Amino acid sequence: MFYRILLYLHILSVIMSIGPFFALIPMAKKLRRAEGEVQKVYLDSFRFAVRLTKHAGHVLVVSGILLVVLGWWPWSTSWIVITIVIMMSSLFFLARAFSPILKKFMEVGNDREQLVKKLSWTTVAYILLLLLMLWFMVTKPALW
Repeated sequence: MFYRILLYLHILSVIMSIGPFFALIPMAKKLRRAEGEVQKVYLDSFRFAVRLTKHAGHVLVVSGILLVVLGWWPWSTSWIVITIVIMMSSLFFLARAFSPILKKFMEVGNDREQLVKKLSWTTVAYILLLLLMLWFMVTKPALW
């Protein structure tokens, strides 16, 4: 029963890590014309999604480690190794991608159109990275 609860928490943390970013795609487009308080609300939504993803990621990592330790999958299993590599890449990506772009929105003289394009691309790229990791966890391919 404990393993199933742990698995549920693991899946829930995946949903919390990926889900908010789907709502941010149309929000990024609205940033093109947003001014003042409306822009601040959109940017705060991005910051919240990044913060939520970081904290959900903590639950994801801890529950994933416990699932491997308590389960029957060895650490050398191909889908576990690849998932860990992708996860480390996503952590680096999350830390380096969103915050610098969001800070530039508040600076005077920046090209808003370019920032929105960068933010949109970053959001889509991050979603694809997480979906790739999810694919490995769900399909569990044996590559070696």
